[in-house]
Amino acid sequence: QVQLVESGGGLVQPGGSLRLSCTGSRIRFSIAVMGWFRQAPGKQRELVATISSGGSINYADSVKGRFTISRDDAKNTVNLQMNSLKPEDTAVYYCNARLSPVGSFWGQGTQVTVSS
Repeated sequence: QVQLVESGGGLVQPGGSLRLSCTGSRIRFSIAVMGWFRQAPGKQRELVATISSGGSINYADSVKGRFTISRDDAKNTVNLQMNSLKPEDTAVYYCNARLSPVGSFWGQGTQVTVSS
């Protein structure tokens, strides 16, 4: 059973920073496309950022220049550094691992709240 465990969420003021981490187990982490998605109340889950096994990175337009995704395959970890946070970044953030052709796996999510 693949496991993805997120950490690092919390409450932060607008303009602040948070760093999310996701650690995977029972997965060939080094060949997976890793990503972060988020879901705000009443909205659909949306892509935040992805990073391929080769290091190719993709960001949602709404987070470009503010968020940075990185991975450490030796530690089976993917991180999301979030700077200049805005109230509209408030959501549950989910870690995702995509392994072709096996499938897609999700973490349990971590809450990020940006509020003064």
